[in-house]
Amino acid sequence: MATPLCVVFILVVSIRSCEGDLRFASYYGDHMVLQKSPERAVLWGHGPEGAQVTLTLSGPSKQNASVVTVKKGIWRVTLDPVEAGGPYNVTAAAPNCAAALTDVLFGDIWLCGGQSNMWLQTSKIFNASEELDFSAKYPHVRIFMAALNLSETEQTDLIQVEIPWSMPPANVAEFSAVCWLFGRYLYETLQYPIGLVESCWGGTPVEAWSSSRALQRCGLYRTNNSKDHESFADTYCKDCSLQTTGPKENSVLWNAMIHPLLNMTIKGAIWYQGEANAVYHQETYNCSFPAMIDDWRVAFHLGSGGQTALDFPFGFVQLSTYEKGSKSDAFPNIRWHQTADHGFVPNSRMEKTFMAVALDLPDAKSPFGSIHPRDKQDVAHRLILGAMAVAYNEKNVSFRGPFPKEIIASAPMSVNITYDQEVSVSPSKDIFEICCSGDQTPGGPESRWVAAPIMHWGATTVQLSTSLCPLPDKVSAVRYAWRDWPCDFKACPIYSTSGSLPAPPFDKPVSSQRKPGV
Repeated sequence: MATPLCVVFILVVSIRSCEGDLRFASYYGDHMVLQKSPERAVLWGHGPEGAQVTLTLSGPSKQNASVVTVKKGIWRVTLDPVEAGGPYNVTAAAPNCAAALTDVLFGDIWLCGGQSNMWLQTSKIFNASEELDFSAKYPHVRIFMAALNLSETEQTDLIQVEIPWSMPPANVAEFSAVCWLFGRYLYETLQYPIGLVESCWGGTPVEAWSSSRALQRCGLYRTNNSKDHESFADTYCKDCSLQTTGPKENSVLWNAMIHPLLNMTIKGAIWYQGEANAVYHQETYNCSFPAMIDDWRVAFHLGSGGQTALDFPFGFVQLSTYEKGSKSDAFPNIRWHQTADHGFVPNSRMEKTFMAVALDLPDAKSPFGSIHPRDKQDVAHRLILGAMAVAYNEKNVSFRGPFPKEIIASAPMSVNITYDQEVSVSPSKDIFEICCSGDQTPGGPESRWVAAPIMHWGATTVQLSTSLCPLPDKVSAVRYAWRDWPCDFKACPIYSTSGSLPAPPFDKPVSSQRKPGV
């Protein structure tokens, strides 16, 4: 222990003798992970104006020292590509001044954002004690958490750090469970370091995490959130013990908790949010969520000097459940809007994205409110499948549940659905619904939704009865799992035969292929 203490003492003396303040930005630190090759990691910090800063990297591979000048109080260096591994030491030095980072690894950096279901801590999930004990086996998965702060203007650096870069098991208990499990599963597959950056806040709408540029695309930049926003906690979480209320004002979390991170080179991002928008601008979430993703991609690409990919992979969790028996369309609508109204991702509007369907993972007994289900392991596992296929280009990875490629009125009193893959089917009388409409317009004034029991099924097909429709020849649309709480735990009727992934909800029109006179 004597040597580390001596090193720390020398570093403190060096910093105190600086001619000015030379330091790394807030989200750099001992035990951190920097983005590996082929991307180039960016290191930056604060220093005395005009000072010459020399940055050196020492470890398994050597790099020539980089010399930069502090301009407007900022110095910045883009490293040459470094292969996965470590540990490395990083030193930034100016005349009579130095700052250092130790035990730095190179791997993939993933940003984890959203609201309270992303914030839900590892200590609060199912099998928490086992997960925490197990975390010590993953010293190369490192975690960092931004503190909760807001700002009316875009910040250059984080205002505050909640959890500095840490090596498990330190601080894992208070870290996002979805983020931690995603990183752990990712390491098990990739076998190189993973850095996880958590920046989320419970009870927050997507507008708070979006720049004014993104909001303008959806006509939302002039809205007055403080007056218009219905309380998320009052509406959805009366008995919750988690953080369920947060800032609602446009861009305040983008300014304080995302914009400061833009200089960081990252591999990708995962996101769990949407509940707050079930009661605020629900109808525009099909624009605001994709617009936020687009804007983050451009901003991180520019902020990192082109090192973060312009189309970096973005994964998200489709909303789980809240109230069993609810007739509200709020959650179903948000689930649909999360896919830009396509029902699945990736799609033409949301390229290089992946989604974990979670509507079959309800948790009625969650002590944190049913809106906060404790099974985050299945959520993370489904995200990993998407990440391996979309972010890491693994072939033959089944990461999407079954989705209809054709819906036709195939015979009198029935509708036939053909899926894009083989399906595992269980009988159900009411999870499918048909729209009975005299004017053939789903949602029109003469429309009514009635249950459509499953009659028969095959390897890729499901046949529904339209007998409960008063106008069985006028069925205009079919929807699936279109309710807040559509089924019990892992008990929805449609799953993939490969990977046992749940089918996502959908609302799609019916095509008629009946012959004349039939």
